[in-house]
Amino acid sequence: MLPKWSRAAVLREYKVPLAIEEVQVPQEIEPGALLTKIDTCTVCGTDVHLWQGSLTRKVDLPVIIGHEMLGRVIGIGSGAERDSLGAPLRIGDRITWTRTHCGSCYFCTAARQPILCENARAYMYENVERYPYLLGGFSEYGYVLPEAGRVKVPDDVSNELASLSSCAFRSVMNAFDELGTIATTDTVLIQGCGPLGLLAVAVAKVSGARRVIVIGAPEARLALASEFGADVILSVEGTTAEERRAAVLDVSSGRGADIVMEFAGQPSAFLEGLQLARRGGRYVTVGLLGSGQMTFQPSIITTKNLRIIGSLGGEAKAYWKALDFIAAHQSHIPFHRILSNTYQLDEVNIALERMRLQQEVKPIIQIAG
Repeated sequence: MLPKWSRAAVLREYKVPLAIEEVQVPQEIEPGALLTKIDTCTVCGTDVHLWQGSLTRKVDLPVIIGHEMLGRVIGIGSGAERDSLGAPLRIGDRITWTRTHCGSCYFCTAARQPILCENARAYMYENVERYPYLLGGFSEYGYVLPEAGRVKVPDDVSNELASLSSCAFRSVMNAFDELGTIATTDTVLIQGCGPLGLLAVAVAKVSGARRVIVIGAPEARLALASEFGADVILSVEGTTAEERRAAVLDVSSGRGADIVMEFAGQPSAFLEGLQLARRGGRYVTVGLLGSGQMTFQPSIITTKNLRIIGSLGGEAKAYWKALDFIAAHQSHIPFHRILSNTYQLDEVNIALERMRLQQEVKPIIQIAG
């Protein structure tokens, strides 16, 4: 018998603390859908931006915030007995799940870019007062929509790291897919040393980059970068843009970075990234999702023959690759060092505020007892 109610953290007004409310649990599971009991939901910077009302995306309030979640299957709709990679799903299995795509719009069919689906539904953006209600991570129960991808979690990957994989790490994996090949001669520069930036350091290093440079702040996060494989670390708080450029040129034979990847989320990083990329280099931007603006001279893209690549989110393949990477490398890469304090669902506002103040790297909301 399914539970009737789920305690969940609901946002009804921007910048106002979330309220823990009783939200209805669907009593019938659609064909292709799943119902999960959420064990863990890590906090993402996007959760904070949504809470503060600073995202450019339209949000249909009220919503359940949270989208980096891991759940155990407690209900299976007809036809949902396998995950997106074909692995069998049973009651009790741990899964992560994706946003939806419709499969019939231009981007799903002709362009074959379902991440750009015109009819997509994403968790924590859907109104909590409309069926199926439980479309957010800070909740005791979560509903997996029929059109959503779902990936079974390997037995040797912890709940916390699986949650991390369901947004932060899948975004990193998708960015590397968009980037393409990394040569063993490449210098890769990572802008930002939050969770995405640190994970990108590890992937760049494992992918064969000769040298990985990290630019970011604060010092506590920068200190982790070397543990994830960074060769050169530059603080934006302790150096000027001119000093950072000189340092990058010094270690790259005067050319600049072959690849620059932006995970900083600050518009000012974009201009600096263009300056730090070598002629003919590649620049991937991932973190710039807010409403901030900046002015720059477009001719730098032409005269340096740069390739600018945007990377948004990630589909089931990226979730699977993130989980697989953790399973393969957790013995020598300290993924758990990204995770910070653990909070209960009733303490979600404390976690969000500490994240906003950069007092946390990646807080954990422990939902299941």
